Amino acid sequence: MPIETSCAPKTPTQPADRVVVNIKDAAAFKPFIVDGEPLPGHSLLQLDETFPEAAGFHIYRMEPGAVTHPHEHTCHEQFLVLDGEMIENDGTVFRPGDFVMLRKGTQHNSRTETGCTLAVFVWTIERNL
Repeated sequence: MPIETSCAPKTPTQPADRVVVNIKDAAAFKPFIVDGEPLPGHSLLQLDETFPEAAGFHIYRMEPGAVTHPHEHTCHEQFLVLDGEMIENDGTVFRPGDFVMLRKGTQHNSRTETGCTLAVFVWTIERNL
């Protein structure tokens, strides 16, 4: 039922203007591509196609045992750990509820023993080292 308030917009949101996907159920995750090849154990869900894949706001999954390539951030990266644990190359462990920002120029790689899901925002794609 629509919300009835005096401050409601004059034009309601149209179904074509809204994208809703439940990441726990039927989300269509795609393989994460690095240098033209799928990176085993990595996938992403890109809802906003105005950004290149792996940029903008997206959901990123790493399967148990997955490791990222070493890379450098071309802008600040921000992510929220939704489930599992991710371990940085310096030993720092990020757990569910941790909100992290890595500054532009940060060079690192990550791994997970348990698998993890992250909500990520970056303006531009990282540079592989």
